Amino acid sequence: MTGSQLAVLDASAVLAVILRERRAHHLTPKVLQNAVISTVNLAEVQSKLVKAGYDAEDAWKDAVSIASAIEPYTAEQAKIAGTLIAQTENQGLSLGDRSCLALAIMLNATVYTTDQIWQSLQVGVRIHVIR
Repeated sequence: MTGSQLAVLDASAVLAVILRERRAHHLTPKVLQNAVISTVNLAEVQSKLVKAGYDAEDAWKDAVSIASAIEPYTAEQAKIAGTLIAQTENQGLSLGDRSCLALAIMLNATVYTTDQIWQSLQVGVRIHVIR
């Protein structure tokens, strides 16, 4: 699998699928079969679902079922995410957002998100906004 085939999912994209939000259909089975998520974003999904009242175990099962692979957060990703603050601070990206972008940069993959503000980012990877 090449980097261009890989899809890195932001927490918002995973939540869109789980919650059956409008336009989640852009995350087709073909995209999802090549999708990865960072452990940082997986924790974000779990947190939001539990906060919304989901049972913790059900939330976890739903969260891990969306992507085909879960990538551990590495020191290199932490360095990239920390460095991205200079380019993304004005857009208000969180550490989770920058961690997602860091994984995509490392894998040379397309990022899928629902966050409109990401459309203006120029960080060296393709960004697909599904809303």
